[in-house]
Amino acid sequence: MGLIFHERVGLDGRRISPFSWRIRYALAHKGLEPQVIPTRFADVARIRGLSGQDLVPIIEDDGHVVHDSWAIACHLEDRYPDGPSLFGGAAGRGTARLVNVWSDTVLNPALRRLISADFVWCIDPGDRAYFRRSREAQFGMTLEQYCAEPERSLSAFIEACAPLERTLSEQPFLAGEAPAYVDCVVFSVFQWARIGSPRDMLADTAKMDATRDWRARMVALHGNLGNRFALYPTDRSNPDGRATRQGVA
Repeated sequence: MGLIFHERVGLDGRRISPFSWRIRYALAHKGLEPQVIPTRFADVARIRGLSGQDLVPIIEDDGHVVHDSWAIACHLEDRYPDGPSLFGGAAGRGTARLVNVWSDTVLNPALRRLISADFVWCIDPGDRAYFRRSREAQFGMTLEQYCAEPERSLSAFIEACAPLERTLSEQPFLAGEAPAYVDCVVFSVFQWARIGSPRDMLADTAKMDATRDWRARMVALHGNLGNRFALYPTDRSNPDGRATRQGVA
């Protein structure tokens, strides 16, 4: 069966999941080229049938199914030890786990308040109703209300990034002289912003110079992987972003 990667896709094949981007970069780091199965929100029944839960990314590795980006990264590290290491040993794995949790609990939520109202336009029109319904239930308000204070949210995001800026002002990658999985994890959030918003969150602020340069280095890795798929769409022909489709769940 080989290696199969189930990856979230949106409008016109955009890769819209930060968690899937972590694994796309991890696979490239390991030199692995899996079969890729693009997966919409509407494909939840297939994903649930494979893994017993609703989320991607998922990999199938010779019949063994692994879900959750952290579990997948650990699987790739252990299953393919001959490729470049994602962690650089047990201590590096432990540190990467901390960065993974920090990214999910601090960086990702700070960015979500900036891009959620724009992000809906990056989703396949048939999935937009589900996205709005599920996120607005989670936030307790509309996407537009959730993102109603962009300057305040941008200031909070830049403040959350202060540890990154300080680190990257002293070394080229978060892992040191060369990238590792910690870079994949944090970059996935910035890549999510590149795809999910027309606004460059790192533009025109000296507070983020080192982070902006690091982002460019990450984009360029693995044959310019970060630019391999379309970024933010320019066409908003559907005026309210509320397209519906029967059966989306």
